[in-house]
Amino acid sequence: MTIEKTISYNLYQANQKTDNCTTINLNISSQNTDRFIVHRSLIKQNAEKRQGTASTKTRSEVRGGGRKPWKQKGTGKARAGSIRSPLWRGGGVIFGPKPKTYKLKLNSKEKQLALRNLLYNKTACTILINENEVNFEIPQTKIVVKKLNDLGIIDKQHTLFIVKNKSTNLYLSSRNLPYLELIQANHLNIRSLLRAKKIIITEQALSIINEVYNATR
Repeated sequence: MTIEKTISYNLYQANQKTDNCTTINLNISSQNTDRFIVHRSLIKQNAEKRQGTASTKTRSEVRGGGRKPWKQKGTGKARAGSIRSPLWRGGGVIFGPKPKTYKLKLNSKEKQLALRNLLYNKTACTILINENEVNFEIPQTKIVVKKLNDLGIIDKQHTLFIVKNKSTNLYLSSRNLPYLELIQANHLNIRSLLRAKKIIITEQALSIINEVYNATR
């Protein structure tokens, strides 16, 4: 069951909060299920980060060991059929890891619902600006730091910066800040939204979010 909620963002211009508001409608899940849906999406994202490439060789895959080391009887030693037995040093591995996929199934509508839930829950810590304010002429990290400070983001709070398109100068200016994550609006993910203490969204990115994640449906 989903509930339609309306959220409003005050536009910041020249680092000052204005009376200009942008409003969007979000269909979010009920309070009883929103945590469950977000948790499922996070588990899926974390699982898909696993490579699943760990691999060991069984006795049939290890090189060598085709000849019987010694005759079956008469030597006084334990019988052996191959030097690549798992009991031997350099032999195969019993029940070792093999390549596998950790991907989990999650409906796209459920993932979008989880993203909408987080966007709604993070409304209070979200700042809306115009993308023209971050179209820097030169790539310089201190320009971004000053912009963040002017917007009230201090103490190196983990910040998610959502833009429509990553400009080269903005990317180069922000990549050296470990607490700032720059992401395009059509590449939103659960982990980034959960980690963010502050969110900066451009007006252009907000329209993409409204379109891509079915916010008005």
